[in-house]
Amino acid sequence: MKIAIVGAGAMGSLFGALLAEGGHTVWLYDVWQEHIDAVNHNGVTIEYEGKTRSVRLNAVAEAQQIGESELVIIFVKSTQTQAASETAALLTRSKGWVMTLQNGMGNAETIAQHIGPERIIVGTTAHGATMLKAGSIRHAGVGPTTAGMWAGADKEFQIVRHVADQFTQAGIDFNAVKDARPVIWAKLLVNVGINAITALTSIKNGQILDLDLTQELSRAAVEEAARVARAQDIEIREDAAAHVFQVAAATAANRSSMGQDVDHRRPTEIKAINGFVVSEAERLGIDAPVNRTLTALIQTMETHYAK
Repeated sequence: MKIAIVGAGAMGSLFGALLAEGGHTVWLYDVWQEHIDAVNHNGVTIEYEGKTRSVRLNAVAEAQQIGESELVIIFVKSTQTQAASETAALLTRSKGWVMTLQNGMGNAETIAQHIGPERIIVGTTAHGATMLKAGSIRHAGVGPTTAGMWAGADKEFQIVRHVADQFTQAGIDFNAVKDARPVIWAKLLVNVGINAITALTSIKNGQILDLDLTQELSRAAVEEAARVARAQDIEIREDAAAHVFQVAAATAANRSSMGQDVDHRRPTEIKAINGFVVSEAERLGIDAPVNRTLTALIQTMETHYAK
């Protein structure tokens, strides 16, 4: 397949490299010129389990250079989804598919403003990656990728089955599902329970488990979000908070993506994570005071970066 990755940060570069190693024609697109130059000069350098390898693939800072693509994968922050969707529409034209594996909620709705809903694939991935420097990433964790069609019936489901087969043949564990909503909400609950807390306190994921009071704060945020999901008949696991703690333990040495954003004084995805829970709770008449507080604190911090 000819695949374009819009947003060549750590995760975009990782998936681009894995798919290129699997025999696909892959193009990375990003506005970070230094990174693009490094990839074109040396490939994507991947550090994994003490070993380093480089993967050659195409990289551009001008999307028009890519041309029509069969699949576009969006890996930008949720704050950049609107612009990324316009780029995806340019690259897929009227035939290609667009897949989002982004954090947070609302991305598919934004993409659907530019791409037919029946051509949108939504999902999550348990792979983890960290950007080390331009052209260089650390593959921080391996896990399944799960996705389904945003709209459509059996005919459209065959599209995501085809994509799953292509990814699996490239060595990426990919599960195709008919209903993607529970999958996306499951990832959201993990982000709700980890990201804002680690961002506000400068701790790593595993340190959420060090104190009972921190665990209870995380649990309260997750349980609020779970109530919002269940009010919409979305299937959520009963042990949602326990699952978040398992993820925190498994990624103990990692700094959450929101934590990294705060560290570098970048805009966060708070509106698409805890903020999304708050807005949905308001719409449904449900109280969500913990998520409201976490959202307010992150937004306050962002506002005062420059000061």
